[in-house]
Amino acid sequence: MPINFHDAQNRQTYATRNANESWINLIKDTVDVSNKRIADIGCGGGIYTNALIKMGASHVIGVDFSDEMLQGAANNCKNIQNAAFLQGDAYQSNLPANELDIVLERALIHHLDDLDACFKEAYRIIKDGGVFIVQDRTPKDCLLPGDENHIRGYFFEKFPQLMDKEISRRYDSDQVQQALESNGFRLAKSVSLWETRRVYNDFEQLNKDLLLRTGRSILHELTDVELRELITFIRGKLNGHKSPIIEQDSWTVWFAIKD
Repeated sequence: MPINFHDAQNRQTYATRNANESWINLIKDTVDVSNKRIADIGCGGGIYTNALIKMGASHVIGVDFSDEMLQGAANNCKNIQNAAFLQGDAYQSNLPANELDIVLERALIHHLDDLDACFKEAYRIIKDGGVFIVQDRTPKDCLLPGDENHIRGYFFEKFPQLMDKEISRRYDSDQVQQALESNGFRLAKSVSLWETRRVYNDFEQLNKDLLLRTGRSILHELTDVELRELITFIRGKLNGHKSPIIEQDSWTVWFAIKD
């Protein structure tokens, strides 16, 4: 069954790692976050709220619809100054209009049925000339095969029915661009990013992470028995691979401007 973001057991599922240099470098190379006011919509466990503050943002407010996620994010960022958290969602963020320099929506839009309403709200809260960053997987990203780095690809090789679920909730790049432009944004560029998700010292570390379904909502579609079958399958695929295991995910990132 789908992940329950309101379950206290899932509070830390999106708060257990740090943003990777691959992501940080892309943002730094594209947008100046120094001294900027930023909203992290769908902030989950606050991983990227934390990163943006460390990158020099003057203030970052994390917004999420789940009180459990917000509690996890607040704990994750407890030693970070200039970060705050607010309950809201992508359609109604509860943020004031025209005050933000940058809005980030990472790994969010595949949970949404209405891109227009989401992007309309982003347009409302961003200043003129501000930047809207959307990051998610397109169907093309999802269809990439599994290998020693792209562990996610093995999920769909073992359980093809997961692919149907995954593709049905993903927007292709043209859909995202059209929704951005129809809601007042100008697409500056879109890029493909191989983002390092985590480095595991050995397979047992990966095994534990998979068993916990950490940060992987698609694995909540599997029963516990199916999940163990998947882990056995991945173990076989990685047999003989030397440690460490460097897990990477393929993403598309859109940078848009409010003119």
